[in-house]
Order: sequence, then structure tokens, then C-alpha cells
Amino acid sequence: MVPLAWLVVAILIVSGIGIAGAAVYFATTASGATSGNLTITDDLGHRVTLPYDPARVVVLGPSIMDSMYRLGLRSHVVGVDCYAPAFGGLSSDYSPDQIARWNLSSSMCIQAEPTFDFEALLAATPQVVLAATFVPAGALQEITDTFRIPVVVLQPPTLSGIEIDVSLLARIFGVTAGANALNTQLATELYNATVVGANASSFPTVLVTYYVDANGYWTFGPGTFGQSLIELAGGSSIAANAAFEYPELSGEQVLVANPHYLVYATGFGLNESAYTSAPFWGQLSAVQSGNLTGMDSSWLTEADPTMILSGLPALLAFFHPSSLP
Repeated sequence: MVPLAWLVVAILIVSGIGIAGAAVYFATTASGATSGNLTITDDLGHRVTLPYDPARVVVLGPSIMDSMYRLGLRSHVVGVDCYAPAFGGLSSDYSPDQIARWNLSSSMCIQAEPTFDFEALLAATPQVVLAATFVPAGALQEITDTFRIPVVVLQPPTLSGIEIDVSLLARIFGVTAGANALNTQLATELYNATVVGANASSFPTVLVTYYVDANGYWTFGPGTFGQSLIELAGGSSIAANAAFEYPELSGEQVLVANPHYLVYATGFGLNESAYTSAPFWGQLSAVQSGNLTGMDSSWLTEADPTMILSGLPALLAFFHPSSLP
């Protein structure tokens, strides 16, 4: 259960950081960005100058690693984020499937939490660091100011922002063809979702929860990629008007809202049995009627291509099975 508790902390850190609506990128080299340096604007609105097609990259965030792998850039990655060994190390950030598919090993670990391991980062000799916003802002600032390593923050606030970040990576690494193909896949899934939504007679009320404890259910609030996912899948989140971006709803709040459908994240030590002890679980109509399902945590909590290619279709099929094309 420890890794998921840290996941909650990481998501809350994300909620406290302002994120630009879109990444904008442009080259500054006379050669058309096929050599030398280029300057881009990342998802936080920071202008970053970095080498074109860097051969040694540290990736701090499974969502970014997903895009790197899909774009054929795994060979560029020399380090990835990990928690301290006491909290599970590599397996706290990456699922067994991700570790195997992306050929990750503990030797690549750059400890990002609870304290950042700058020595491990420097030992990896990266030319660029690609980071999600769960990495402490102070650590990213030190990487930039003290060690003079360019940091690009990739944290799309909505599903459409994932396509923008894929294009940004294409500009950095010169993989335009691969990015165009991937973005075509993503655009197709997003379009299919809009068609289903247009044909749906109503949007059922939904709770998507990625963690529970004795106090209630952690979920996605307004202005988050999770809320964007629920809306595109044709659901009406019971947390859509919450006061926080990543709220914990009490058992009483969930019972009063009594959503038609319930989706819970699995993996990292969590399965349905872990949720059954949540407040009022057995009294929820979604549980009593069987309108609940577990889904891989990475489909629900990581704003990356897999969220669109796997998570979105799975939610559409669950909420609107009769409306699928």
C-alpha cells in the first residue's frame, strides 16, 4: 500500500503547480533544427534551450517514458525516476509491465522522492532532463541553475495536451514521422469519443477513484487531465465541482452523490479487495448493481498516449457500450 500512498502525494504536488495550457515549440538554429541547439517552451511556460536530438536523457515520469518508448526513443534514456529503496525503488513508480516492456532496471534509478539524488543524476551524465511536475520544483531549479542541465517539464493538463507534447518531443528529437503516426492514432481515439458522446442519450454520474483510505475516496476534480478523461468518455464526474483539483471525497459525499458507475485504479498493491474497506462501499448503488470495474492505474493517472489509446476506450465501453461505433 505504500507506493499508492506516495502516488497520492505526487498527484497532489501536481495540483499545486500552475500548468500552461499548451506547449509551444520553435527552433532557433539556422540549420532548421537538425543540429546545434533549439529553444522550446514547455508545459509550464518556461523557455528552455537544449541540444537538438540529445543522446543522453533522464526521464522523470512514467507518462513521459511512455511517449519516449512509443516514439522509438528508448535508446536515448539513461535514467528514470525512482523512490527511495525503502519505498519500493523502481517498482514504486513503474508497473511490472512497464519495467519489462521498456527494459528498465534499478541501475537506471534517479531517486526523486522523498529527497532528490543529485549524485545519481550527475553520474548518468544527461544532456537533458524531461520531468513531470511531481518532481519537486526546487530540485528542478537546482538542476538548471547549479548543474546547467536543461530541464523540460511535460505535464499536459488535458488529453489534447498529450498530442501537443508528442509533437514537442518530435521537435526535440527529430522524429516527426513517428510523432505524426502516433498523433493520428490519438486523434482517432479522441474523435471516436466525441462521436460516442454526441450519440449518448445522457452522461451517467461517475466516480473514478485512484486511492482510498479510512477518510474517503481520492479522485479528479475540475481542470485536471483526469476530469478531461471522464468527460471525453461520456461520464459526469461527481467531483466536477469540487473545491480542489485532486480532492478526497468523504464516504458521506460519495453516498449522497451515489454515482451510477464506479471505476477504481488497480496495480501497485491495490485491487478490489483494497477498496471494499472504504467508507460506505457496500451501500453504493454502483457496487450493489455491479456497475463497477477496476482499471490499470497507468490508464487513469498518467497523462500519456496509453491513457488515450487504452484508458479512454475502456471507459467508453464501460459507460456507453451500446453507443460504440
